[in-house]
Amino acid sequence: MPILRAFALILLLAAPAVSAAQGFEIAFGGLQQDTNQPVEVTADSLSLNQSDGTAVFKGNVMIVQGTMRMSAPEVLVYYNAEASGISRLVASGRVLLVKEQDAAESDTADYSIEKGTIEMAGDVLLTQKQNTLNAGRMVVDLGAGTAVLDGRVKTILRSGGN
Repeated sequence: MPILRAFALILLLAAPAVSAAQGFEIAFGGLQQDTNQPVEVTADSLSLNQSDGTAVFKGNVMIVQGTMRMSAPEVLVYYNAEASGISRLVASGRVLLVKEQDAAESDTADYSIEKGTIEMAGDVLLTQKQNTLNAGRMVVDLGAGTAVLDGRVKTILRSGGN
């Protein structure tokens, strides 16, 4: 029996090293996100650039799409080729992404509405209930409702009683 406990402990201790090398996949936001829903953006100011089809929102930027919310000091918006909708949002400054009961923070976030992905980079902190994960980068697949973390992943998982 002590050998089994020792083996289990070794596996438990090795798991973070394996996840750091290969990436760590988790569920994000409980439910999938419909990227076809309207995107609402509010901010203190807006600058439009008609020549390249971009807009810069600055100051207390809040982006809402269905149950997902993203906030940042500045967001660069890229419109699609037909200028009929948004294709991509690039947030900078300390970014906060909230979906259902999950929250993630990072230095930057690149939301490709066309691909249905959000790539967060720079000191990523993911909080799910009482558990936390840190990583260099996280890519959220909104269609699948999953996230992959890589770049030196560290996690703190709490048991039900702790």
